[in-house]
Amino acid sequence: MTNYLNFEKPLAEIEGKAEELRALARQNAEMDIEAEAKALDAKAAELLKTLYSDLTPWRKCQVARHQDRPHCKDYISRLFDDYTPLAGDRNFADDHAVMGGLARFSGTPVMVIGHEKGADTKSRISRNFGMARPEGYRKAIRLMDMADKFNLPVITLVDTPGAYPGKGAEERGQSEAIARSTEKCLQIGVPLISVIIGEGGSGGAVAFATANRVAMLEHSIYSVISPEGCASILWKDAEKTREAAEALRLTAQDLAKLGVNDQVIKEPLGGAHRDPNTTLEAVRAAIAEMLAELSQKNRKQLLADRRKKYLKMGMTGLAA
Repeated sequence: MTNYLNFEKPLAEIEGKAEELRALARQNAEMDIEAEAKALDAKAAELLKTLYSDLTPWRKCQVARHQDRPHCKDYISRLFDDYTPLAGDRNFADDHAVMGGLARFSGTPVMVIGHEKGADTKSRISRNFGMARPEGYRKAIRLMDMADKFNLPVITLVDTPGAYPGKGAEERGQSEAIARSTEKCLQIGVPLISVIIGEGGSGGAVAFATANRVAMLEHSIYSVISPEGCASILWKDAEKTREAAEALRLTAQDLAKLGVNDQVIKEPLGGAHRDPNTTLEAVRAAIAEMLAELSQKNRKQLLADRRKKYLKMGMTGLAA
């Protein structure tokens, strides 16, 4: 069953009518409605193309947050072999919003780390909707240290609304943990590749994505704050969310112009959730390309490459 976004309601009506016709035909073999159903299919395909030909930033936010979009767990199970999860920060607890461990990518040993939002109500609560606590970032630091020690490339999969802002997280040093994780990204002397697969929210995303190469899926977003948060702070008005999304320049296309991301990975028409298999293979190809490039660099070159990337970021930005 397709879960439609608000702006896809006209599409839902057309596809629903086509399915109703086919359901009637299954109940009555004498009915010949295939021509009508195919006409509706063609109309739906044309409308889908029109809807996704020029998505506004706010609509991209909705697509990036779609519940059926492939999550970190899907990418790890499909793109990586011999995945061995590693748990805990060796200090407080294991944060289920962050998953990571040793694996092989096309035969190459790597360390993979990512945010996991969960796929149903139970798992979303368990994963805290992908919002990591300090122990999640400290787990990531531990895994990056291990990767650096054993000369393993690090691949991070970012999909979080932001770090968890709860009282307990603040008491345990949330901002310090995020800062240390970001610092560790800059310090390790192995290839570091990050893919924004959905939401890249605030410092919670930066702590995993301060990488040599950052790729974003076509309809993913990456921003210092959510549009809702921006609207509530600047205008104190939830109705200004769309304006905030425009102003934040949070789309993959805008961020490529600013030099924040290095590659935009094309999604299937209608978003990653409509064809997860094609999306997963596109991400595989992008990671393989970036890994092949970075594997040619030594430790000193990788550190210099990362430093140069962040020093020049935004210097050729968008016009006001």
